[in-house]
Amino acid sequence: MEDRWLSVDEIADHLGIKRDTVYKWISERQMPGHKIGRLWKFNQMDVDEWVRGGGADDKRRQKKTDR
Repeated sequence: MEDRWLSVDEIADHLGIKRDTVYKWISERQMPGHKIGRLWKFNQMDVDEWVRGGGADDKRRQKKTDR
């Protein structure tokens, strides 16, 4: 498998979300990504691991804010 960096649109397609959600998750949930100039780039394996670890889980986030 080719190990290349994905764009915002590509990672959004991979996850089945909108590109606006990607930007929101970067700022509010520390989604793993790297800014190169003006562009955000993502390693698919890092993002998949972040999702599996609960980074995109709404319920986990709500519990933190309820405290």
